[in-house]
Amino acid sequence: MKKKIYVPLAIDVLHSAHINLLKKASKYGYVIVGLLTDKAISEYKQIPMLSYQERFKIVSGLKLVNQIVEQDHWDYTINIKKYKPDYFLHGDDWKNGIQKTLRKKVIKTLKNIKSKLIEIPYTKNISSSEIKLKIEKAGINSENRISVLKRLINSKPIVKVLESHNSLTGLIIENTKLVKNKYINEFDAMWSSSLTDSATKGKPDNSSVDFSSRIISLNDMLDVTTKPLIFDADNGGQIEHISYLIRSLERSGVSAIIMEDKIGLKKNSLFLNQKGAKQDSISSFSKKIKKVVNSRKNSDFLAIARIESFILNKGVKDALKRANAYSKAGADAILIHSKEKNTKQIFSFAKEFKKSKYFKPMVAVPSTYSNVREKELIKNGFKIVIYANHLLRAAYPAMENAVKSILINGRSYELERKIIPISKIINLIKND
Repeated sequence: MKKKIYVPLAIDVLHSAHINLLKKASKYGYVIVGLLTDKAISEYKQIPMLSYQERFKIVSGLKLVNQIVEQDHWDYTINIKKYKPDYFLHGDDWKNGIQKTLRKKVIKTLKNIKSKLIEIPYTKNISSSEIKLKIEKAGINSENRISVLKRLINSKPIVKVLESHNSLTGLIIENTKLVKNKYINEFDAMWSSSLTDSATKGKPDNSSVDFSSRIISLNDMLDVTTKPLIFDADNGGQIEHISYLIRSLERSGVSAIIMEDKIGLKKNSLFLNQKGAKQDSISSFSKKIKKVVNSRKNSDFLAIARIESFILNKGVKDALKRANAYSKAGADAILIHSKEKNTKQIFSFAKEFKKSKYFKPMVAVPSTYSNVREKELIKNGFKIVIYANHLLRAAYPAMENAVKSILINGRSYELERKIIPISKIINLIKND
């Protein structure tokens, strides 16, 4: 009987280093590829461009592979214990960096089942990440981009979304990563906010900036970034116009639209005084959701319903009634909005909605209850958290202080040590 050799692979982009790895593995016997799922990959880096099903098809076409199994965790020891291979093969590049601790755990597990670790020298001058960057630089396909958000929801405990109001903020979100608890931590997606779009144009947040104007700005941002984007559409406008909006958003590569169930001239939900603000009827807003669903060409484009019941001082009973109705109408997720300084309202809603047969993933926007931690949102069933206006709010005081410093001192010298060098901006915006 042939010896079994286990090889964990992501195969986002199949290249010669993978073939080299599998050729060496086949010399030892029966090759089992542990193909990492989106969930497993998301535990330590961005999910791949291709879905698990697409990557499975690629690997299944390789003659060097005898069997493919699902590697659903970044922790390889789970499958090592399950399949008990005689050998475990990995590139030697995991001796350093964030995989170092995992390597030690694998070695200990292999020792316990009397299996051996085989490490292959890292193939220089070729990398899936570098190839992926080149592909993305050439232009990410809008169809692939649309689908990423849905895959993130299915693979991550919570999807972290940050407001982006122009191309520069998009690049900041795209490129900012840090290592936290031995994992790479970053934002998963961008939020195109009607509030920040209006503010950057010096107009009130009452739909003064029309959709066509916002989409022009949005396209500039999508041109230089690759992360999925969620579009804030206020109440969606006239139902007769929704299909045209969806067509434009899909063409641009937007992953989701969020509509709120208010009617009339928009009044920002965070204003204490909501006098004059009215909520749409359940039947009318459900028709808008159905219009989005029937207008989309890509089933991965998500329709998210934003419920304003708490904003308008209605109770959890009204919010739940609406959530169930909007879910039945086709909403893919539910955003329950609150302007309270604590999570009591949204968590009371979540507790009841999770019991519903119409339950859908929930979205939180913690603008006023900012002390809530993401782990608490996860515990209460939330799948998306949107930090809806923080980059604009951070930029305004910084720019105001810069203006004052130059005016006070009659020069910019005193300001220089408080702002980033121009070289960093230049390097952020790379030339082709």
